[in-house]
Amino acid sequence: MNPAELDPVVEQTRPLWEELRNGRMFVTGGTGFIGCWLLESFARANDVLNLGAEMHVLTRDLQAFERKALHLARRPYIKFHIGDVRNFAFPTVGKYSHFIHAATEASAKLNDENPALMLDTIISGTRRALDFAVECGAKKFLLTSSGAVYGKQPPEITHVTEDFVGAPDISSAQSAYGEGKRISELLCAIYARQHGIETKIARCFAFVGPHLPLDAHFAIGNFIRNAIAGQPIVVKGDGTPFRSYLYAGDLAVWLWTILFRGASNRPYNVGSSNAVSIAETAAAVSRSLPGNLPVIISQKAKAGQPAARYVPDTSRARSELNLTESVTLEDAIRRTAQWHRNRDKN
Repeated sequence: MNPAELDPVVEQTRPLWEELRNGRMFVTGGTGFIGCWLLESFARANDVLNLGAEMHVLTRDLQAFERKALHLARRPYIKFHIGDVRNFAFPTVGKYSHFIHAATEASAKLNDENPALMLDTIISGTRRALDFAVECGAKKFLLTSSGAVYGKQPPEITHVTEDFVGAPDISSAQSAYGEGKRISELLCAIYARQHGIETKIARCFAFVGPHLPLDAHFAIGNFIRNAIAGQPIVVKGDGTPFRSYLYAGDLAVWLWTILFRGASNRPYNVGSSNAVSIAETAAAVSRSLPGNLPVIISQKAKAGQPAARYVPDTSRARSELNLTESVTLEDAIRRTAQWHRNRDKN
């Protein structure tokens, strides 16, 4: 990745990294969208600040990751441990001071087709990660949770806070992902009390940036894919649901800050507070990228039906950790599209 993308992350987190100097950390889920940004920013910080730190990454398929990000796989201070998050053998190479558990199959397809596997992967994986964190002597453990823990956001609540007591509908099998994340947070609370490990909770919402897959269930990724191909931008629904998008570079800053400085067992919403409808998102992609491509809304909105919302209140992260958004949605769209164009050329 271009250093110009990573240097702002390092600069905003510069004082935090001393805690990891000459240290080692363990990461699960290091090969996904969030994981790649953690690896990229760690590598840049390690180089720029001469930290002498190591990161050990759990992966099921190292060859697949090498095809995706060979420049990271070849870094001598990023090492890989092969295994499934639910039952991986614990490495026997010594202690780790920090632990990031980001391994979750954030797949709408899996959640729909095999919710039992989704639930088991999240819960068993978190339990296994926490067990290893305790055994390896980790002091701080970051869980990348999800805004899905709140269940369906009431339309009258424009921005959901960490204190909202809603929950996924447990009569629906589609709640496997959100309920799994809730139980993962509960496990963190239990391990924090029983073992004294500092557990940090990042409730992640929606993001955009390099490494975002354009062929998954992320609407903004699909819109960018269409625009790169010079095709009309198609909104499959009625375009009324509200989302918000935090740029991936800001996401990395937020996650590192929560790991190093967040309060233990205190969840922080991670995302943008700038709500936009899906239709407005499609329009933003159209005006941000070349071609002035048409936006097609596939369905008509039903009269009198309130718009669905999935938008966080990020006041806690802003006031307690001084976190901010530094990249506009339009600029984030342009950066994401350019990264994919460059990757396709190479």
